[in-house]
Amino acid sequence: MTLRRLGRPLGHRKALFRNMVTDLLTHGKIETTEVKAKELRMLAENLITWGKQGDIHARRQVAMVISDKDVVKKLFNEIATRYTERNGGYTRIVKLGPRRGDAAPMALIELV
Repeated sequence: MTLRRLGRPLGHRKALFRNMVTDLLTHGKIETTEVKAKELRMLAENLITWGKQGDIHARRQVAMVISDKDVVKKLFNEIATRYTERNGGYTRIVKLGPRRGDAAPMALIELV
């Protein structure tokens, strides 16, 4: 699922990215660290590409990652139709600077 381990076991990492991609598709943008944003970009772009296909197989593949049925419907009905003419690059990462406290580099990831 992901290339970077981020200091977490597999189950924790999967749950983290499932929750993050659900929030990204729900709200359109989220603020996180740069490393997590880069990993999240790969997952989100794949899910939007599945959404553009629109068949039942694609819905099942997306439902394996996103457990919220309303977000799956939103992905197929609203988000995927917005990107029919686009061949990739559905997300944008904007660097925000270091986080106060631990100085981790922060980024804003949003749908274009």
